[in-house]
Amino acid sequence: MPRIYTPQALSPGHKLQLDAAAARHVQVLRMQPGDTLILFNGQGGEFEAKVTLMGRSQVEAEIGAHHAIEREAARQVHLAIGMPANERMDWLIEKATELGAVSIQPLMTERSVLRLSGERAEKKTAHWQAAAVAACEQCGRNRIPVVHSPVSYQKWLIAGVESAQAAIESIAFSTAAKAILCLHLETLRAADWAAQHPSQPLICLAGPEGGLSPQEQQAAIDAGFAPITLGTRTLRSETAPLAALAIWTLS
Repeated sequence: MPRIYTPQALSPGHKLQLDAAAARHVQVLRMQPGDTLILFNGQGGEFEAKVTLMGRSQVEAEIGAHHAIEREAARQVHLAIGMPANERMDWLIEKATELGAVSIQPLMTERSVLRLSGERAEKKTAHWQAAAVAACEQCGRNRIPVVHSPVSYQKWLIAGVESAQAAIESIAFSTAAKAILCLHLETLRAADWAAQHPSQPLICLAGPEGGLSPQEQQAAIDAGFAPITLGTRTLRSETAPLAALAIWTLS
């Protein structure tokens, strides 16, 4: 049965004209009056629904029973990542959503290839948030991870502790367990490090192509991040945070 996200309020027994994006999704699926679907609005659980009207520019659905189904990971993991170039960021957000990331903070670091600001950053953020929504529709999550607007590494880590605390709404930046992906053999393994913080939310910081600079690594460590290793192989910038995420959310 198709699963479709809408930001609208949902109430059993009520008929609802779907928002433009949800209506377009129903139309693309060529659904007809009487067809059933699942609707969710990111507030928890999901609703049965039935298409009651298919118009040229509008779709109406009757909202049915609510099911308090949650498919979130037991541990909250927030990703802060040096943005990889080109379409790799799209792929990273899609897979991070499937693996259970609660939020994703794109960062512009010293070695970042992708630089965004102004209207271009707004458009990219909206595009990435839409990718997270589509991934939730596909994988069964009923809560949408927040994709924050890109910011500079320095602003986020050094000058922006208070703003980061406000942006990462579900945890306190100053008290969450933190990790930094550094592929050095002397650092802790990701699984062992997470085992030392069994119930805490995690903030996972990973660099772009080429990694974080030595100065950026030291600044992260000074801010309370602990270097960890994912093994002896060199992983791509979009692979490393997903590997850590899988260890921490699927175990």
